[in-house]
Amino acid sequence: MNPDKLKWTKTLDCQSQIDDTVGVMRDNINKVSQRGERLDALQDKTDNLAVSAQGFRRGANRVRKQMWWKDMKMRMCLIIGIIILLVIIIVPSVVATR
Repeated sequence: MNPDKLKWTKTLDCQSQIDDTVGVMRDNINKVSQRGERLDALQDKTDNLAVSAQGFRRGANRVRKQMWWKDMKMRMCLIIGIIILLVIIIVPSVVATR
């Protein structure tokens, strides 16, 4: 085989390997870039979820306090009702015994 032709063949083989390596590296760079974009999107979703959770916590506390007051009002009404009922029952019987 001709030495010049052999050198040319080796050069073409090396160039082909370099081209393949460059192609693989470009694919890797694209994949890393896409992964970075997905990570950014995931970070945004995580931030939104944290804000939503904080709002939910505030709303839940507000509802808990409202329900506590509602329960307290109901208990007070029940106690007042029982007192009024006792007064209605006891006062006439005390007055009747005098």
